[in-house]
Amino acid sequence: MSQLTSEIKRTERTLLVTTKLDADKSTWQPQDLEEELMELTQTSGAEVTEHIICHRDKPAPGLYIGSGKTEEIAALCEEASIDTVIFNNDLSGSQQRNLEEIINKKTIDRTQLILDIFARHAHSPEASLQVELAQLEYLLPRLTGKGIMLSRLGGGIGTRGPGEKKLEIDRRKIHRRITKLKQDLEMVRLRRNSLRKQRRESCLATVSLVGYTNAGKTTLLNILTNEDQLVRESLFTTLDTISRAFKLPNHQKIVISDTVGFLQNLPHRLIEAFKATLEEVKESDLLIHVLDISHPKAYERNTAVWSVLKELGADQKPLITTLNKIDKLPDRDWINRYKQDFANSVAISAKTKENLDQFLKAIEDELKSLFLSVELCLPIDAMSLVDLIYREGQVKLINYTEKGIFIQANLPAVTASKLSSYIKPNQNS
Repeated sequence: MSQLTSEIKRTERTLLVTTKLDADKSTWQPQDLEEELMELTQTSGAEVTEHIICHRDKPAPGLYIGSGKTEEIAALCEEASIDTVIFNNDLSGSQQRNLEEIINKKTIDRTQLILDIFARHAHSPEASLQVELAQLEYLLPRLTGKGIMLSRLGGGIGTRGPGEKKLEIDRRKIHRRITKLKQDLEMVRLRRNSLRKQRRESCLATVSLVGYTNAGKTTLLNILTNEDQLVRESLFTTLDTISRAFKLPNHQKIVISDTVGFLQNLPHRLIEAFKATLEEVKESDLLIHVLDISHPKAYERNTAVWSVLKELGADQKPLITTLNKIDKLPDRDWINRYKQDFANSVAISAKTKENLDQFLKAIEDELKSLFLSVELCLPIDAMSLVDLIYREGQVKLINYTEKGIFIQANLPAVTASKLSSYIKPNQNS
């Protein structure tokens, strides 16, 4: 299924609706939720023309918000020439249809907005598969009735991806397409498993960068590996897992991977669709949580990341919290306080490269368990094994004698097992 290719002739004018429920006990204030919705909307390429905040004790079954507030939004849309109304809350299909009937404007919710951003940034075949699956599973229960019905979709945010097919797509076709996408993604998963197996056999430890979207993961990867991946001050710039080989100062080789950014209340269907990619996180030897410590909601974002890690089953992995963007802190005295609040943390600036040496030392310390300190006696003609030890490990001492080559080295456990016949007894730990 192809992606929508027609361009928006002018920037869509949007009205944002943020609803704070009394039952919501999170520390995110309505203004914080509204600010993030604004950023998401701008990332989608639309213009935020108006925004309002609603307070309710619980959602109204038919409209989510009250009928009076809905009529108020309808009048505001006419007055401000609004094209699209975006709700910060997930709406049911019936709520979406009912709202559109009264407001008479395209109405989408937060999940559809995020799916739209993913569709904009899905450039690789793998990312496109994952986004399309999430979009179709979102659209499937919304094919009937008015409102969000596909015949109403005329372009713009919330309509990228499968929306272009409009009415010729029926439920049977969508079910078949979903089945095919899941089969393709299973092949992706198997291919990634094969790559991980090859890395393990090659004695390579795997490290994954995780964190809230726009926390600086890609900038950090670029600095460490001299890459030139796209860095942009917007949300969800990276959708594909980007893996690069890297050698630590102690000569240990690792594979470091950048992953898709997280978000508070990240739609579950996105996590499900991207599991083939996010398995990289679950299977890593070490996680690096990159946290923008300069952001006013740093603590809440930390909680959001841990929530996603828990859903992935990766919350028990070894983890270093990297307090990034310290160059943006108005008061450097706060750094020590933050380091106390976040266990096993190191404060850095990926942009200015400040404290990167401490960061790399922290990785080395965490991965020590994957290395063994050994003493080996090799035949004098075994120079290929000496080369192997230099490539894969860290040589501390080497002596050439008439009886052979004596080496003290730190080796990856897999490499040490291959050389076990040359390791001196009681020296393999």
